[in-house]
Amino acid sequence: MALLLAAGVTGAGTTAALAVTDQASTAQAGTAQAGDILDRLKAIPGMQVTEKTSTLPGYRWFWLEYKQPVDHRNPKGKWFAQRVMLQHKAADRPMVLYTSGYNTPEVMFTSEPAALVDGNQISVEYRYFTPSRPEPADWTKDNIWQAATDEHRLIRELKKIYNTKWISTGASKGGMTAVYHKRFYPHDVDGSVVYVAPNDVRNDDDRAYDRFFQTVGDDPKCRAHLQGLAREFLERRPAMLDRFKAAADKGGWTFEILRTQDRAFENSVMDYEWAFWQYSLQSDCASLPSVDASDDELYQSLDTISGLSFYSDQGLAPYIPYYYQAGTELGWPSPKFKHLRPLLRYESSYQPRTYVPSDIRMRFDHGRAMRDIDRWVQRNASQMLFLYGSNDPWGSEPFRLGRGSRDSAVYVAPGMNHSARLIDRLPADEKAKSIAYVKRWAGVDPGAQTLTTGPSADDPLQFQRPPL
Repeated sequence: MALLLAAGVTGAGTTAALAVTDQASTAQAGTAQAGDILDRLKAIPGMQVTEKTSTLPGYRWFWLEYKQPVDHRNPKGKWFAQRVMLQHKAADRPMVLYTSGYNTPEVMFTSEPAALVDGNQISVEYRYFTPSRPEPADWTKDNIWQAATDEHRLIRELKKIYNTKWISTGASKGGMTAVYHKRFYPHDVDGSVVYVAPNDVRNDDDRAYDRFFQTVGDDPKCRAHLQGLAREFLERRPAMLDRFKAAADKGGWTFEILRTQDRAFENSVMDYEWAFWQYSLQSDCASLPSVDASDDELYQSLDTISGLSFYSDQGLAPYIPYYYQAGTELGWPSPKFKHLRPLLRYESSYQPRTYVPSDIRMRFDHGRAMRDIDRWVQRNASQMLFLYGSNDPWGSEPFRLGRGSRDSAVYVAPGMNHSARLIDRLPADEKAKSIAYVKRWAGVDPGAQTLTTGPSADDPLQFQRPPL
């Protein structure tokens, strides 16, 4: 309509003008179909495309902004621009959909599945993570179905270019995102590789986390030492707070969300053991300070492992969309801190509501969404590969396959943490089987020489950890 008005066409000339316009559109689409990938991407309705200088040999690098409805049930309502990174190799190569669950990485990288199949890769920024956030933000639309439908619309358009096999993948919340997308749109992709994805199907029963911290690893002395350090941080609260305040003043950190530095400090202590096992290996216990170390040494250990700046307004702000989802649909871990009592003052604050500004309303769905996902995986999962690290606390409540699942598997990498991957992490037989799964789903020759060792830049978000 705007084109006709701009051309000054009215009355009897409208039909003729429409015919000319249709011919021109058909010709343009034909040119884009046969032309350069940049032209074909730009021909997608609602797509803005910027090509950047590639840092990976054999790939072209594009930043895409795709127009998405805030509410897919009301496509005529408000819209927002969703950011997507595309690494293009060839239109006839497999496509890997990398769902970070958070922001889109701003560097080129090769996810493990993309390297295994020598494929293209798109990295999709999760809705409501800046800048892929509608303004003003209707937080009720920050949910798993809306996000899955974002991916579905994008895939539908990109398949007009990449009409090949598709593999979805992601780690942690990105792995959860891949599962949810496949539950709602099971035919969008030909296989899914899901890393270290929690499955909190019973949010009011978190005994699995307590069992994890009582049994993780094979060195009871390491577990006891971590608990002793956490208690010592609280015993020396005044000294720790003095150093925390000095760092906050220097960094300009504020604490309106958690209200006080004392609450922020205590939340970091409750995260200490969790963060150690998530990021470190048991062998790293040897590098921890003794419980009678100096105040400076203890503070350095707490800051290095928990990251005290994370509990400031500035540290929490990028993760508010995650905490909102955890407190409304995803659920959250609630380990017991018996060994830290009675030194704790704010134990009840260890939950998502604490990390979301009070003016954003939240209401938990009592696990309805996660029970639906869990039932679907057990009854309907097909072409899905789940991988966990045995020493990762997030794996305490994993996805499990049921009688209805097909062509799928769950593997656990011994001694590994939240960075568990297929290559060089699994026993040889499971490694071979998992690679065969991925290549078969992608339609790649199983004997083709692709990735043999882990990619150097695999998953730049693997160490991005909300404290819950």
